[in-house]
Amino acid sequence: MPLRDHFHSPVNDKHRWDAVHGQWPGEIVRTLFDILPAGYLAEPQVYHGAPFEVDVSMIEDDDRPLTVEEGEGGTATLVAPPTLTVPADLSTLDDYEVRVYDIERERTLVAAIEIVSPANKDRPQTRDQFGLKVDALLREDVCVAIVDLVTSRQANLYAELLARLGHSDPSLGDSPPILYAATLRGRKPRKKHPVLDAWFFPFAVGRPLPTVPLWLSPNLHIALPLEPSYQETCRLLRIA
Repeated sequence: MPLRDHFHSPVNDKHRWDAVHGQWPGEIVRTLFDILPAGYLAEPQVYHGAPFEVDVSMIEDDDRPLTVEEGEGGTATLVAPPTLTVPADLSTLDDYEVRVYDIERERTLVAAIEIVSPANKDRPQTRDQFGLKVDALLREDVCVAIVDLVTSRQANLYAELLARLGHSDPSLGDSPPILYAATLRGRKPRKKHPVLDAWFFPFAVGRPLPTVPLWLSPNLHIALPLEPSYQETCRLLRIA
């Protein structure tokens, strides 16, 4: 069966989107088990970032002067107030991903498959966080595949990432699609400036998912089909 819309009726009437996001990384690992060369392994990583819990008692006492104890039995002295106090969202990112390691190079991370969640693209701050994470991975010579099934948010994180780097992909058109996969890798040609290679695959509800390239080294890549693992995820979760 083709791609479902997990964020609107009728699918989300019975099934939460995060059930798919939580199960899918493990099924992608199953697919990779059969196609990764010897010396490489894949592992799922799922972490649902959440904002800090609010402690009412801490809020009530928050305006008291700051003090510090000096030595054993010492008296408490006042601490100078901070020079800046501003609202800040310090919550962590949602992580629904698969990581691929080269175990013959002391478990070096070589590739990451990032499954986008609604929280990754709902605000400029979280979109920036996601872009910074991908940028950091690329700088460490990690190939990154972005997979976005989120129909409830309109942003295209791939387009925004390229914009951060001062570039655009002509294949995106004037209105970048919100459902897509993209593979990115940094490359350092001999005696030339470093470059970024990118492969973009738009997709749509009602159509099969694509097969994407995943680079394990500068000269070695595999073809990762997304459709089988996605369909197995839906089958196990009984999503028609």
